[in-house]
Amino acid sequence: MIKKGIFYTSILLTVAFISSGFKPLFSPIDFGSNVDENEKLLYVFPSQKDIANFDIQIPFKGKYFIGYKDAIAHKESQGKYKKINTLGYLGKYQFGVSTLKSIGIHDSDAFLNNPKLQEKAFVTLLSKHKYDLRKYINDFEGEVIDGVKITESGILAAAHLGGSGSVKRFLNTRGERKCRDEYGTSVKTYLKEFGGFDTRRIKAVKNAKVQ
Repeated sequence: MIKKGIFYTSILLTVAFISSGFKPLFSPIDFGSNVDENEKLLYVFPSQKDIANFDIQIPFKGKYFIGYKDAIAHKESQGKYKKINTLGYLGKYQFGVSTLKSIGIHDSDAFLNNPKLQEKAFVTLLSKHKYDLRKYINDFEGEVIDGVKITESGILAAAHLGGSGSVKRFLNTRGERKCRDEYGTSVKTYLKEFGGFDTRRIKAVKNAKVQ
């Protein structure tokens, strides 16, 4: 009995010793009390420092905001920060020069070479559109128009594609106005593909500018 006790005790001590050598791979991010909610959205699992690591396939992105950004970026540029399309749209989220100016960015070259600035610009534009379309989000969310369930995230994505005006025209005409971009992609497509994501933490900001 004594030998068995020593044997089992040794096993338990060995397991405890080995386990103590392992640490959590990721620690919680402490944002503190003075960080803007939109600023928090720039950080993604697993690291708030390395924003170039967005191509990691995380199985639980799902309908969280990180999944939303990833899905739109893939649709726009395959997630490439330095992408310039044939119409001159720039970066991971394909911004036009005039849109950049509307949120306070006037140096397109600096924008193209600054991933962190591109992420801030994306969140800032969402804030601007959320303010511009706040009434439409309130009035139409949950309705089915032309076979598409209208959601806040879908409205914001469609505004990213074609501007707030195209989304308003689509909703005001109950889908009769098939607004499209220069490549033929419709507002309806973005309303459908990017519907149901969690964008609740995006603040609605009038004339939002990149800080």
